[in-house]
Amino acid sequence: MKFIDTEQVRKQINKASSQQTPFFFAINYEMSEGLFIDNPLNQSEALFHFKGIANKSSKQAVRQNIELTVYPIAKEEYRLMFELAQQGLKSGEINVINLTARTPISTNINCSEMFFRSQSPYRIYVPGKFICFSPERFVKIENGIISSNPMKGTIDASIPNAEQVVLHDSKEIAEHTATVQLVSEELSSVAHNVGIKRFRYIDQIESQNRTLLQVSSEIVGKLPNDYMSRMGDIIFSLLPAASITGSPKTKTIEYISLAEVQPRGYYCGIAGYFDGKTLDTTVLIRFIEIDGKNMFFRSGGGVTIDSICEKEYQEVLDKIYLPII
Repeated sequence: MKFIDTEQVRKQINKASSQQTPFFFAINYEMSEGLFIDNPLNQSEALFHFKGIANKSSKQAVRQNIELTVYPIAKEEYRLMFELAQQGLKSGEINVINLTARTPISTNINCSEMFFRSQSPYRIYVPGKFICFSPERFVKIENGIISSNPMKGTIDASIPNAEQVVLHDSKEIAEHTATVQLVSEELSSVAHNVGIKRFRYIDQIESQNRTLLQVSSEIVGKLPNDYMSRMGDIIFSLLPAASITGSPKTKTIEYISLAEVQPRGYYCGIAGYFDGKTLDTTVLIRFIEIDGKNMFFRSGGGVTIDSICEKEYQEVLDKIYLPII
């Protein structure tokens, strides 16, 4: 697998989209590295499955029950990160920030089997780098329309009246509204007639042991007529994704770096598939980082001034799951 600098990725996206040539790409959160693959359905270096479109059959024999062991970071370690984020919130420099953690895990199955047996709208496996089971679209570009579906707000479906609880939680409302506003502003920089098509609807995410409810919105806009020749420019102008940074973006990126210390790498980056006409991209969340023989689950959530540290810590743990039914 050849990884290249992101300026090359941007140029290759522009060229391939203008020629209507299919491609697959990924960009890390720091925008320092990426990959670009021409005619991706004919290769097996990077495996992907985007809403039913895949470069390799996912029909594999189910061999055994999956065991997932989680080694959570200490609550005090998370509290230090949380308090750094709260400094920015209380000073008024930021109003919502996406705070994440790196949690060691182990399983009884290999990475390839994990990818093939998982269920999620967007699945990616780059050997030696990461596995991703993302439920969240970044942007879709189709017939001159750009749309985005930011996710903010998670709750365990087993909680009594879970849907009503998450939809009426003031902290969740503030977090989601700030993210939708930021995404709308960013889409307005590349498109016109930007508007909210759906606001705070529920997505249901299944795993082997539980069901999660996620709150999403849909924002749409119309692109200029020459969008096919500038698709790379359009995508890069929106990075990193607003849903995994915060508002205002520039300042939250600074606080993320201070609080999290470690680089995110491909976690919270994006990946996309272009079939010659339509580009669909995903935010790289629900993410397992592969580091030699070690694996780390990266997870997190939005934090506001009203957030409670213990609840945010629990959300980090709640999002550590394998979406295998």
